Amino acid sequence: MTSREVILKAFEGGKPDRVPVSLFGGGMWSMKGYNTSFQELSSDAPKMTDMLVAMSEKLLSDIVYAGSGYNNFHASAFGGGIKFREMGAPDLQEHFIDSVDDLQNLDFASLDSNEVITTVINALKDAKAKIGNEFVITMTAWGPYTLAARMVGEEKMMKSTFKNPELVHKVSDFATDLLIHLFEPLIEDGTMEVISLADPTASGDLISKKQFETFALPYLKKFTDWAKSKNAHTLVHICGNTTDRLDLFAESGASCISLDHKTDIAKAKEVLHGKICFAGNVDPVNIMLQGSVQDVEDACKNVIEAAGTDGGFVLMPGCDIPPTVPYENIQKFVQVAREWKL
Repeated sequence: MTSREVILKAFEGGKPDRVPVSLFGGGMWSMKGYNTSFQELSSDAPKMTDMLVAMSEKLLSDIVYAGSGYNNFHASAFGGGIKFREMGAPDLQEHFIDSVDDLQNLDFASLDSNEVITTVINALKDAKAKIGNEFVITMTAWGPYTLAARMVGEEKMMKSTFKNPELVHKVSDFATDLLIHLFEPLIEDGTMEVISLADPTASGDLISKKQFETFALPYLKKFTDWAKSKNAHTLVHICGNTTDRLDLFAESGASCISLDHKTDIAKAKEVLHGKICFAGNVDPVNIMLQGSVQDVEDACKNVIEAAGTDGGFVLMPGCDIPPTVPYENIQKFVQVAREWKL
């Protein structure tokens, strides 16, 4: 089976011939390895494509992520500005939604005309043409709740769940429609069959299970319902310890939920297996960055044995990996999964 076939089989709840394996994002690591930067690639689609193709051959991750690290541009297209950093993903400089009324001034045409977003989309399409038969090619974005929080400001978003819930609901709904607008042409023309969302502000370390159920889950489900209506898969990563809300993930409509290293992976299998594909959850810092090759091998085997022997599972780090993770650790991470026959 090709990498693409292995991943799609897992996303559909099946049991491929080996353990599926993927990084989540990997943009910072790839740019460091390719000796380039977010700013340099932001206006150079051919170079971004070349990096995606070169890194797919080097990393052998079953999923290739175009636009990893550029998620803030989907908000900055409407305001806030972007600051490029020497290392790390570009930052949104300021928040720009103070009230529900501010949403009336936002036009999705700003998204369509953004140069950086267009660059990423062009690179995505070119990479799909070159390696799309072998690998799943996706484009990353923030999930609805996190994208809304970028516009409002994370602190204000948290307080508004108590003091101004209407604002949280309205901005999250707008963010969901924004994401649908962003991805719809790419689904319609066959460029993408898997959509990748990261929703770190919906983290188990930031909001309670009840807040997640009230303010994040409805908009995640609105998006996945739309994706399923287009026969597209959705891969969602949520940070933090989410063991207490695993049952809600099964209701999210996502094809696969990617779990942080803090989440109990054995419990995840108990709750999720047969309901939704799940992924995880090797520690990206203590193991992938700071551990030895043997540490990586041991951790991967422990996760697979606990959760990944019956299908409907993808071996992944518990989050995006730091840019300084040793290459030999990534090699071992991928090797363990690829050699593990199911």
